[in-house]
Amino acid sequence: MSQTEHKNINKIVMIFAAVLALILLLLYMQGSFVSKVAPGLSPQSSDSTTPKNQTALVEKIQVDDVLAWPGTVRSRTVANIAPRMTARILEIKVNAGDKVKKGDIIARLDERDIRAQENAALAALVGAHAQANRAKADEQRTRSLYSKEAATREKFDAVVAQAKEAQAGVNQAASSVSEIRSHLADTLLLAPFDGVVVKRLKEPGDMGLPGVPVVTLQTPKGLRLEADVPNTCAGRYSTGMDVTVRIDTLGLTTNAQIDEISPEVDPQTRTQLIKIALPAIEGLQPGYFGWLEQACGQHEALLIPASAVQHIGQLEVVKVLSEGRQLMRHIRTAKTFGDQIEVVSGLHAGETIIINPEQAQ
Repeated sequence: MSQTEHKNINKIVMIFAAVLALILLLLYMQGSFVSKVAPGLSPQSSDSTTPKNQTALVEKIQVDDVLAWPGTVRSRTVANIAPRMTARILEIKVNAGDKVKKGDIIARLDERDIRAQENAALAALVGAHAQANRAKADEQRTRSLYSKEAATREKFDAVVAQAKEAQAGVNQAASSVSEIRSHLADTLLLAPFDGVVVKRLKEPGDMGLPGVPVVTLQTPKGLRLEADVPNTCAGRYSTGMDVTVRIDTLGLTTNAQIDEISPEVDPQTRTQLIKIALPAIEGLQPGYFGWLEQACGQHEALLIPASAVQHIGQLEVVKVLSEGRQLMRHIRTAKTFGDQIEVVSGLHAGETIIINPEQAQ
């Protein structure tokens, strides 16, 4: 026998074996290997062959359509630390990831121009005090002369007005000094709360501008998951409602509450921003990816106990009681609901199946 003929025979044998295996599987699923009822005997009922507590009725019920939307964990409190004045940045004391306490110095601005203004304002204040002292002395002298009728009323009124004007000059100069000194305080950028530096946006030597952040801080406490949810579903929810949040990075699922629902609908995506207040979770940090899971509508589904499903290779099968016989039925399943599983094909409402078929044999 040639090598080619030998290979052809092997192929034929393999094909025959595969066809035979498929036929045997189909016969097994049809119940061909289950004991038949002998002629002349009444068929056994399901009650006599299988205990009632090992059977279940296939029912069609309403179940929730649980959907999941992606979101990002963010801090409730975020602060952009920016100068209140225009000045060059001399020093930045923190980097991204550093922890800070309330009142810690974040950055220091060039204060030389402010110091020069302060010195000028102090000199003006000294001059205003000197002028006010002279005006006060003139007022007292003129008042004495006026009491002795040695000065006119007009002269006295003019001197009093000059003294008041000089005192107003002192007050204005003192106010200027206070304002400039407040600008000196603004050359130090301080942490407004205990938190973590998220971003460092400037470097020493850069020009600090009012409203332009140098660093961004946030607190790790009071974290929320922010997710964009279709407005068709968001309209069903309300603040305070319990929802489910899943954080895959930490491998956990937790209950949380809706803290805020934005009334604004994004015209591009038709979504609304929902913020969910998260409980204290060890290891959770702002920026983590998460999922908001919540029901949005319902549908009718055929549910059976998950323990009734057997797996033969990649096939899912159940045993159905029909006229006292156990028939193997191929099915397709979908989502699970606790210890129940949804059947999308292969069964009909009202049929009876066997639970834990391995134990019921």
